[in-house]
Amino acid sequence: MTASKTQELISRADASLSPNYGRYPIAIERGEGSLLYDLEGKRYIDLFAGFGAPVLGHCHTEMVRTVTEQACKLWHVGNLMHTEPQVDAAERIKRLGFGGLSFFSHSGADANEAAIKLARLYGKANRGQAAGEWGRYKVVSATKSFHGRSFATMGATGQDAVRQGFEPLLPGFTNVAYNDLGAIASAVDDETVAVIVEPIQGEGGINIPDSDYFKRLRAFCDERDLLLIADEVWTGCGRTGRVFGHQLWDVVPDIMTLGKGVGGGLPVGVMCARPEVAEHYSVAKNGKVTHATTLGGNCLAMAATATVFRVIEEERLDERAERLGAGVVERLSSFAERCDAVVEARGHGLFIGVELDPDKLPSATPAVADVVKTLHKKGVMVNASKTGVLRLAPPLTIPEELLDEGLSAVESVLNGG
Repeated sequence: MTASKTQELISRADASLSPNYGRYPIAIERGEGSLLYDLEGKRYIDLFAGFGAPVLGHCHTEMVRTVTEQACKLWHVGNLMHTEPQVDAAERIKRLGFGGLSFFSHSGADANEAAIKLARLYGKANRGQAAGEWGRYKVVSATKSFHGRSFATMGATGQDAVRQGFEPLLPGFTNVAYNDLGAIASAVDDETVAVIVEPIQGEGGINIPDSDYFKRLRAFCDERDLLLIADEVWTGCGRTGRVFGHQLWDVVPDIMTLGKGVGGGLPVGVMCARPEVAEHYSVAKNGKVTHATTLGGNCLAMAATATVFRVIEEERLDERAERLGAGVVERLSSFAERCDAVVEARGHGLFIGVELDPDKLPSATPAVADVVKTLHKKGVMVNASKTGVLRLAPPLTIPEELLDEGLSAVESVLNGG
């Protein structure tokens, strides 16, 4: 029997790629809007958008146009020179956010690494009661959080599965319960400099804090002179119904990090800090370069980032996400009342979790992983967290009829169809 195009590509991949990923037996050839097509021509509704990266959809016409125009002009010169695409992207983030200054890198993990390093510089300059030679350097984060897989961000990540095998980890990180200010207060000591937290936890299962949690956390950080770092790698770029997720809770962080959607599918990370915090990275202040990257902020990536924010603003995609997401949560919450397999539907904007009861799943899909695989077979792309939550994060531009079709498939599978 002749192997399919997909089987041939998988064989080539197995022979040449590092086995880091537990890949699905699917080979995608092209994307268009909220649709993906594999090598055999099969169509998939993308309800997970490449872990949230193509927020505008696949091959959005404005993304194609601006990146193509930039590719014909200038790709890269390094960060010792000024380029308009980088300044344009930074200005848009500054205006739509809280007036922060941006450092561009390649991923959300890179952005969080930059934030942690900046916090440590801040802690050395503002030692407070810290007696040790390192000043204030400790960072408190939440259990079930995810901040990256570099050594510093692994320490901040509150998931043992991410860290196991890489011990000893870097010192200075403590994980406490999410949405529990008392737990944070108990973990803070004279050597603590920052708290890093997601406005809504993504990898942990779309966990939403109490409505006043961030305001109380902001007040606590102000009282103790702690930096509040908002990890917006998942929640930024209109995903939650606001341009940035911290805006849901009406607070301003000291540092915000972005990834995934900020490049619209290109590799971009952003660390954005209040000017008085960002100055601790200053070459003039330190007498040297304290943090840098060669390819971060390159012209192609910055053209994409500026376009992402321009289109979100012009088309009010954050407002669209809020409207569509409210309808999805209402629909799936109603479905949960009729389906024993669903514990709860929750989310903000188009960042939605469907918590499943593994003991009540249909016989055709006895595990959460089986639900995901069956939906893939039915032509719907979804993902599940390790906590058993089905995660939906489609492009912000998804047509309502495709969203409806995808949700109908989810409901059908959870009903045993």
